[in-house]
Amino acid sequence: MAKIKVKKVKSAINRTKRQKLTLLALGLKKIGQVVEHDATPNILGMVKKVEHLVSIEEA
Repeated sequence: MAKIKVKKVKSAINRTKRQKLTLLALGLKKIGQVVEHDATPNILGMVKKVEHLVSIEEA
């Protein structure tokens, strides 16, 4: 399965609770933090919801 690296690049301040919880579910707490996930439909959907706060690259 393909892997993706997700990096938090913007703050979650003044964002909806749903977006904040999505970032936590992805494992992102601090700006600059990078996590690696399998590119499953669930993960890709969560990334799409917060794509304005994160950057994505293939691992």
